[in-house]
Amino acid sequence: MNKYYSITELTREFGVSTRTLRFYEDEGLIHPERRGRTRLFRMADRRLIQEILRGRRIGFTIAEIREIIQVYKEPPGESGQLELLMKKVDEKRADLRQKRKDIEETLVELDNVEEACLTRLAEIGVGT
Repeated sequence: MNKYYSITELTREFGVSTRTLRFYEDEGLIHPERRGRTRLFRMADRRLIQEILRGRRIGFTIAEIREIIQVYKEPPGESGQLELLMKKVDEKRADLRQKRKDIEETLVELDNVEEACLTRLAEIGVGT
C-alpha cells in the first residue's frame, strides 16, 4: 500500500514552512503527486526532503543539492552520487577551515586594535 504524506504532515515533521516545500518543488528537487490542488508526497519524497534539509544544514546551495540528486538519477547512479557528495564535502570542509582561519586572524587583529586603544587612553590619562 502506498503511504502518502500531506504537506502539513511534512512541515510539522521537519519543522519547515509550506513555502519551503513549495520552493523545493518549484526548484525541481521534489515532485509530489497532485490531486486537484492537494500535494501528496510519497515516502521517496519524504526521504528526499530529509536529504535536502541535511544538505542545507551543512551549507550546500540549492544548485549543489540539485547536482547531487541529478547524479543519482543518471549513470553511474549511486556510486557517482556518493563520489560527488564526498567531493562536495571536502570542498565545504576546506571552505569552513579557511573561514575559521580568517575569523581567528580577525580576532587577533581586533585584540591588537583594542590593546592599542587602551595603551593610548592610558598615555593621555583617560581611565577606562
